[in-house]
Amino acid sequence: MLKKYKYDGEKKFKLKNVKTDETSLCKSKEKAESLIEKNNEKIDELQQKLYAEKKEGLIIAFQAMDAAGKDGTIRAVLQCLSTHGVHEVAFKSPSSNELAHDYLWRIHSNVPAKGEIAIFNRSHYEELLVYRVKELWKSQANAKRIDLKKIVDKRFNDINNYEEYLYNNNVRIVKIFLNVSKDEQARRFLSRIEEPEKNWKFSGSDYEERKYWDQYQKCFEDVINKTSTKHSPWYVVPADNKWYMRYVVSEIVLKTLKDMDPHYPEVTKERLETFAEYKKQLEKELKGKKNGK
Repeated sequence: MLKKYKYDGEKKFKLKNVKTDETSLCKSKEKAESLIEKNNEKIDELQQKLYAEKKEGLIIAFQAMDAAGKDGTIRAVLQCLSTHGVHEVAFKSPSSNELAHDYLWRIHSNVPAKGEIAIFNRSHYEELLVYRVKELWKSQANAKRIDLKKIVDKRFNDINNYEEYLYNNNVRIVKIFLNVSKDEQARRFLSRIEEPEKNWKFSGSDYEERKYWDQYQKCFEDVINKTSTKHSPWYVVPADNKWYMRYVVSEIVLKTLKDMDPHYPEVTKERLETFAEYKKQLEKELKGKKNGK
């Protein structure tokens, strides 16, 4: 069902060949909301097993243009997750402290432990998107031996190797690109300007970034083609219809957890025997209180 949105290295991604407004897997908002609710129950159950088993961690990374709906999707789809073993990180522009370290330093410090889930609102892919579009390496300190002409290619290699490293060390990453059209982004920006309760969401920098739309689109296409692998796939999700986007994301999260196949740990015979003794003592305690002792 999700194969049409999945990129794992077997096919090339071309932005011009995908629609941002299609709804082929579900035809109505009401149906989508019902399916999300059912999916959430299954996601919650699997997350509890993942947390109990503590064998594998999961990163769910979201990338998108401004106003594509990252925040709303995270709230709508992933609010079912327990606060135990789940954390969200929003990667903004690097701080001076972060810039003083290697660019994956701030990412690695937020990698989940076994049994945990990390939700990345933007991610290390900013280093191949805004970093590339704005040519930020020109304003950052680099050793003389660094060839600035090769710095982007090196980062592609770094990130592919890093994601393979995580996978080999019990951490999966699933990457989701919320693919919104330029016209729909404009409509959402207008909504933020015209509706007072949404004014806080809009800033001049949001509009300024639209000037780089074509460059970002080219970078997204390049990134997905060069970093899609079997162990760390990309999903390109149509984002013009928020209800459909959220439904597809819920299916992606559910499928990923099913593939991980977590189970509650088995209790050994020895532990079960101790449980029987604990049960006996607890029942004796309650019986004594009932009899007024």
